[in-house]
Amino acid sequence: MEKITSFTIDHIKLQPGVYVSRKDQVGSEVITTFDLRMTSPNEEPVMNTAEMHTIEHLAATFLRNHPDWKDKTIYFGPMGCRTGFYLLLAGDYTSSDIIPLMIEMYEFIRDFTGEVPGACAKDCGNYLDMNLNMANFLAAKYLDQVLYHITEDRLVYPQ
Repeated sequence: MEKITSFTIDHIKLQPGVYVSRKDQVGSEVITTFDLRMTSPNEEPVMNTAEMHTIEHLAATFLRNHPDWKDKTIYFGPMGCRTGFYLLLAGDYTSSDIIPLMIEMYEFIRDFTGEVPGACAKDCGNYLDMNLNMANFLAAKYLDQVLYHITEDRLVYPQ
């Protein structure tokens, strides 16, 4: 069997950043899949499920309520390896195109207090697995170490 594209990326060289993972043509529309890599694969600890689950709830809520991006948001969810998230947007975009949106979204997550949207038994199948404090911390770390001063090498997959 052929390796899927995401398994051909050199995860030893990969660092936290915002990468275009793939672009798919669906009818007349392009869907751009972004790799929002928050931790360095195989170098630092992966994120725990509780904080990833919290980031997922907050980011999905933010994106689906954003005045400019809600109708372009297809999906936001965690990577199985727990080093980041996938964001699928309708449209043909580069990584640079979404940096302002990612800064806005991660600032929202960093600063969020109160009840996590959808974190109740009626709305979520695993609502007890949440950690808002760690989600706030990880969002701040990603902003400070990656997004606020992002460089070209964190926008394009390593060769």
